[in-house]
Amino acid sequence: MSIWTYPPTVEDIHAHSQASLVAHLGIEFLEIGDDFMRARMPVDERTVQPAGILHGGASVVLAETLGSVAANYCVDRESKMCVGLEVNANHVRSAKSGYVYGVARPAHLGGTTQLWDIRITDDNDRLVCVSRLTMAVLNR
Repeated sequence: MSIWTYPPTVEDIHAHSQASLVAHLGIEFLEIGDDFMRARMPVDERTVQPAGILHGGASVVLAETLGSVAANYCVDRESKMCVGLEVNANHVRSAKSGYVYGVARPAHLGGTTQLWDIRITDDNDRLVCVSRLTMAVLNR
């Protein structure tokens, strides 16, 4: 059973993300399932720290992007909107090149808050970061 109130498409999300941090960092949405969204982000000069490894803040941007976009497709977009309330991240492994992939799944979809779990892996499917995002559901 699908969690989406308004069925998202990768094309709609990409069109809506132009001229934003999402586009600037090269984040691409790849897949939308019944209860998850998947995107990737390059590990390149836009997303690494001076030491040449993926910046933890870039991982948080990927996590919050996935959770925020997903959250807003789970509400009636005419009367509600979701905004970030809190995000945390545990950085497990570094990445130096290629892509990192994030998958967001809901842990809770309530009327006033949502909780999203986001797992970020590298090209070899090794865990890079685990993040949790709390979203506030607001009236428009």
